[in-house]
Amino acid sequence: MAMLSDEMLLDSYHMAVELKLEREFITLLLAEIQKRNLDTNSGNVLH
Repeated sequence: MAMLSDEMLLDSYHMAVELKLEREFITLLLAEIQKRNLDTNSGNVLH
């Protein structure tokens, strides 16, 4: 995932949530977002 820019990672996360893709995939994206200390700016964050 290091090849994704922060913006692309966040866009991918938001799209995955919107499209209701598999939870494991969304969790993987969210873990990388947290690793980079990024803010999702969304109420759709999975816990």
